[in-house]
Amino acid sequence: MNWKDFAMALLNFRKRDAGSSDSADNGALQAYLKGYSIEVMPRTAAKVDDFRTLLPEGTRVYIAHIEGTPIEEMVATAKRISGEGFDVMPHFPARIIKDAATLENWIAMYQGEANVKQALLLAGGVDKPHGDFHSSMQLLESGLFDKAGFTNLHVAGHPEGNKDIDPKGGDEVVMEALRWKQKFNDTTDASMAMATQFAFDADPIVEWAERLSAEGIALPIHIGIAGPAKLQTLIKFAIACGVGPSLKVLQKRAMDVSKLLLPYEPTEVLAALAAHREAGRATNIEQVHFFPLGGIKTNANWAIQHGGENTRPVAG
Repeated sequence: MNWKDFAMALLNFRKRDAGSSDSADNGALQAYLKGYSIEVMPRTAAKVDDFRTLLPEGTRVYIAHIEGTPIEEMVATAKRISGEGFDVMPHFPARIIKDAATLENWIAMYQGEANVKQALLLAGGVDKPHGDFHSSMQLLESGLFDKAGFTNLHVAGHPEGNKDIDPKGGDEVVMEALRWKQKFNDTTDASMAMATQFAFDADPIVEWAERLSAEGIALPIHIGIAGPAKLQTLIKFAIACGVGPSLKVLQKRAMDVSKLLLPYEPTEVLAALAAHREAGRATNIEQVHFFPLGGIKTNANWAIQHGGENTRPVAG
């Protein structure tokens, strides 16, 4: 194939790709995007002039706490986004919190300066704990969130397993932890849900969600989805985050020269999940949680394009 033929083939692919995106814009997908949440960091949030031009009213915005980020930057970001009218849910990574006094101070800062009343509790991506905590269960057991009147406590979920928790493979330890968290939810006033790691293939997600239901784990699932991004960016993050079987979706795409030149979009996986829910499967997936790996604006604009009235921004 000469370069002229290649260019024509690529142009035709773009037309077909655009057409498939249009066909996926149906009521099921729009309904699936209703109430989505999105994750930011202080440095990425700073690139957005006004979240009201991008996000629907009431959007929950998670603020990821990366090791080394001063708590003052986290709280300032929470204050800014809360001030624009959105529900803020900061991360509390157990392994970077020195002790109970530090945890109580962070809670007080978030609550006093940004009116935060909800949190995502997770172990955190640090091999060696900085202090007394190493798991989200210890944070829950501290009682400090209940004492402060936090209304929502979310935990992490792993549709494709987590080798940091189960280094030999499988998910025995992960499942044991989820059963513990389910019991905590059932026996306390905590309102809990799972925000999961991102994945790219609907089938493993659906199978995992239905397995949880069969095991009696009823915590609502907020399924992690990577937003639009360059394929190379997604592969880098997927490998770093330990994404499992669905990484093959990206590897297969990388083998297709025409798709290699185009940014990845989550239309296909979300349309498939929406169709499964319409068919009565994986109904414990309550909403979508976006990881905007290609940028917050890019992700939000994709949601606006595909979500209809459900994703219309406040200032739209």
